Amino acid sequence: MRTSVLTASVSALLLAIATTVQAQPAPAAKPFVEQEVARFEEPWAMTFLPDGRLLVSEKAGRLLVVDTETGGRTKVAGVPEVAYGGQGGLGDVVLHPRFAENGWVYLSFAEPGEGDTAGAAVARARLDLEANALEDLQVIWRQFPKVAGQGHYGHRIAFDRDGMLWITSSERQKFDPAQDMGSNMGKIVRLRDDGSVPPDNPFAGQGEIAAQVWSLGHRNMLGIAFDGDGRLWVHEMGPKGGDELNLIEKGVNYGYPIVSEGDHYDGKPIPDHSTQPQYRAPVVSWTPVISPAGFVIYSGDRYPGWTGSGLIGGLSSQSLVRVAFDGDRAREAERFDMGTRIREVEQGPDGTIWLLEDGTRGAQGRLFRLEPRS
Repeated sequence: MRTSVLTASVSALLLAIATTVQAQPAPAAKPFVEQEVARFEEPWAMTFLPDGRLLVSEKAGRLLVVDTETGGRTKVAGVPEVAYGGQGGLGDVVLHPRFAENGWVYLSFAEPGEGDTAGAAVARARLDLEANALEDLQVIWRQFPKVAGQGHYGHRIAFDRDGMLWITSSERQKFDPAQDMGSNMGKIVRLRDDGSVPPDNPFAGQGEIAAQVWSLGHRNMLGIAFDGDGRLWVHEMGPKGGDELNLIEKGVNYGYPIVSEGDHYDGKPIPDHSTQPQYRAPVVSWTPVISPAGFVIYSGDRYPGWTGSGLIGGLSSQSLVRVAFDGDRAREAERFDMGTRIREVEQGPDGTIWLLEDGTRGAQGRLFRLEPRS
């Protein structure tokens, strides 16, 4: 028995070492030309409407309907109050898979609490495009507990092919909640579309908060996407070094803050995943960091060789990173120097890739369409 346990531990250690080594490729020649379409104030997320227009969120609390041909925009009324400041404010915007039938749009945001506290929340509302307003808004999920500070909300959202709602709930720069099942911070959350908890979640019998959780041990997750085979991939910002791309599996602990491929900002080391193989190592790890934000797995055919690739925006790296997948493995394939902080990546109805530039630290909040070079 002891021999088999040792063998399993060694195998896990070797896998962790193999999967976290990531070469840093030189910037690649761009197979596209950036075309500016519009500018925004601190844009954070976007999603396409069935008619080809865009919904764009701005951190201060504005939701806009944008004409992608002219760049014209119309403000949507009825957005909930947000705790604006630092990394907080209005966040993700995603349509229900049956939006054409039910009109539901989902928003994530930093919600004010008592005193100086706040926490991520997700609300849904019916979008009336004639009145340009949200109606019947209801908050269906909240981070628990609300805490002081303005960082690491996460709150990226996505739907899977079964209509389940997934939320990245980051650890709010508080470290320990990522391992505490009495908190939903530092976790990936899986819910029904109305916010109720599915009975097949891995911790469904361990209390109201734990029942929401699909995986734990995460830091600051700013990208979530399903590949064509239904696998869930999530990237997260590491501390000082060690940004991660993780393949998310039911009930798995990814180790933060006990292990990480980076160290604390004060210089205190964090043990690597290889030292404690009971925690799942990232499939890809980046040091130096790319500061990943926004994520789409491309299903179009407008850019040769990109179909099935992951496209990740880079903030501090000022880049667009293309990741190639091979089943449950991944690697960085190309990195394109964008010369500015990229906050969001989205695929348009015709397969065109769209980028939102960050609106802070000198970036101008521009919306770009990437036109393939002929």
